[in-house]
Amino acid sequence: MDVFSPAYLLDWAALLLRWLHVIVGIAWIGASFYFVWLDNHLQKPSAPELRARGVDGELWAVHGGGFYNPQKYMVAPPDLPQQLHWFYWESYWTWISGFALFVLLYLANANTYLIDPRVHAWSAPAAVAAALGFLASGWLVYDQICRRFGHKADGSIGNDGRVLGLIAVFVVGASWAASQLFAGRAAFLIIGAMLATMMSANVLFWIIPGQKQVIADMRAGRPVSPVFGQRGKQRSVHNTYFTLPVLIAMLSNHYGMLYSHAQNWLVLVLLMAVGVLVRVFFVQRHKGVQDWRLVAAALALLAGLIVWMAPRPAPAQAAAVTAPVAPTMAEVQAIVNQRCVMCHNAQLAQKGVQLHSPELIRQNAQALYQQAVVQKLMPMNNATQITEAERAVLGRWFEAGARP
Repeated sequence: MDVFSPAYLLDWAALLLRWLHVIVGIAWIGASFYFVWLDNHLQKPSAPELRARGVDGELWAVHGGGFYNPQKYMVAPPDLPQQLHWFYWESYWTWISGFALFVLLYLANANTYLIDPRVHAWSAPAAVAAALGFLASGWLVYDQICRRFGHKADGSIGNDGRVLGLIAVFVVGASWAASQLFAGRAAFLIIGAMLATMMSANVLFWIIPGQKQVIADMRAGRPVSPVFGQRGKQRSVHNTYFTLPVLIAMLSNHYGMLYSHAQNWLVLVLLMAVGVLVRVFFVQRHKGVQDWRLVAAALALLAGLIVWMAPRPAPAQAAAVTAPVAPTMAEVQAIVNQRCVMCHNAQLAQKGVQLHSPELIRQNAQALYQQAVVQKLMPMNNATQITEAERAVLGRWFEAGARP
């Protein structure tokens, strides 16, 4: 039955996976933001009985009509309760659902989504292997940076500034490399997925195992080392700095003006830098330090990026602005037939859109304008080599009323 065609079912699978990914991602990032906020708002307890029990910080809060009193222990409480709430499935399911979506949309359709022959012409298996290699090597390199430059001889955490600087250099290099190998949209997504893999691996290999070791030592009556808490805190802080760069990398691949730019890797790096500056500002603000220079730097970076990327109209385009002429349907159809119809016809209607007749072009004019002119998402990776002049023709036709 046509209603259950592979394309139709694929759209449903992508929708449901994306929905799951967003839900668990909100839960993970929300928990991460909350605990960073909580940790930075804890106050030394004044009650002697709390200090005697090893409470290092506490907080009183009100929410939803109730009062809450979270307490943090220096290492661990003297009597460990049997019922403990863990925070790790949010992380795991965010990565699992995101990776499944990546496989379904990008790896299974490597020729369409991963490969742009104008960037790098290679086989689909090679592109898939390289994409997976970015995820794996990203974690391995990042973990080695933390181990070699962030741990002291006794296993405790040293100055993290050098570690963060080296991580930043690595991410910049990876962003440049991805833009030289993959289609722009895929490059942005791969860098975001690489950072997300590093975050989830931090939870899997460092944060949770450290917490489990502390609990095992307590229940066995062994001394509890503070190193596990220090290492977990280091990776948690890294994760909170990664969150906004990951989000902008994931969101930005919906905006063709970003990933189709000639220097798209630098566009991505600058956007991620804005995210880091904003997150650092809020982390410091939680500690009572409001460094507005961070916000100013973020806004300056963003404003500079907007000005730098602004399109410069050619003389012919400038003349068209002063004396606009609405293109005819024949002109529009000629462009659509050459650039769009091979994927949007009676036999192959990608995303349910058909464009093989003037009536269908007018029926889908809004989507055509948004996808091909405003956001420049289509054609995918500009596989059909649509020109800026042709996009301008489609734009003028729609803005003049999309007349038949």
